Amino acid sequence: MDFNYNKLRGKIREVFGSEARFCDKMPFNRSTLSQKLNGVTEFNQSEMLTAMELLDIPTSRCDEYFFVVKA
Repeated sequence: MDFNYNKLRGKIREVFGSEARFCDKMPFNRSTLSQKLNGVTEFNQSEMLTAMELLDIPTSRCDEYFFVVKA
């Protein structure tokens, strides 16, 4: 199943200004983030929770950022 991370990408840019700055706070590098946002690899639960905390996203809205199925 493929997921659409456009809303997550937008929130990353809104809060951090760039994906590179976001990666500085996450436990992975820019290449890994690119693979995750492009559906090559998946986000694990710990990564999702860390991202949500950094981006100030309530856990109740996790589905809006991590589980939008591509049409």
